[in-house]
Amino acid sequence: MLELEFAQASDRGMVRDHNEDYLGYAFPEISARAGGREWLFVLADGVGGQELGEVASRTAVETLLAGFQRARNGEQHSALLPRLVREANTKVFETGMATGRGGSAMATTLVTCALRFDRVVVAHVGDSRCYRIRHRHAEALTRDHTVTNEQVLLGVLSTREAAQARTSHLLSRSLGNEMFVNVDTSEHQVLPGDLLLLCSDGLHDLVTPQEMAEIATRHARLEDAVQELVDLANQRGGNDNVSVQLIRIRSVERVGMYRGRPYKLA
Repeated sequence: MLELEFAQASDRGMVRDHNEDYLGYAFPEISARAGGREWLFVLADGVGGQELGEVASRTAVETLLAGFQRARNGEQHSALLPRLVREANTKVFETGMATGRGGSAMATTLVTCALRFDRVVVAHVGDSRCYRIRHRHAEALTRDHTVTNEQVLLGVLSTREAAQARTSHLLSRSLGNEMFVNVDTSEHQVLPGDLLLLCSDGLHDLVTPQEMAEIATRHARLEDAVQELVDLANQRGGNDNVSVQLIRIRSVERVGMYRGRPYKLA
């Protein structure tokens, strides 16, 4: 049986006067869809400079959680998550349009992961990230949707040039700006002892992946690790809201798939 523990925290940082990040999770005790335990975690970061960023992030997270709870039996996470993220995008876009201020008045990034058996499916839009920490090494499971990152992929900029570019935080994709959005989705195996870390750019701009891995694995209590990560970001300037979700995999249930149905492996 998949078993895990988690902790989360969100802080307005040292500069902003309010917090535009929003976190959420859902973990039905027994999944009617799969006959086992499953969990969902989601983190959204209201886009700075936009109006009502905190409304956008909360709307996106609550829409995703509600959709996950009512999802039909048997739907695979790899199909479910991108559909729910697109629904969240539509809800944020329509809510922004309803403000009557001429165009959408809100936007947010979003990263989410769903766990079942020995698999995690990750979906995201924007520059909030998900890392998998294994053997004290943090591996990014997401790719930032920023203008400079797209230019790196096209060979227009080098990685070093992108890091120094003044447009490094300019998003190429977010929820709420357009009626339709492309959602990046990936699926990965998880093992006992793995950690998953979801965070906003308020953390990953100031704390390196290696530091995240060291802090996350140093503490027996995940609450202590999460607090140290937030404190470190604030000590280094805290120029943005800081949010993190940390999930430790305690045990997994190995399964195979046959005609879309899971079966246990010995």
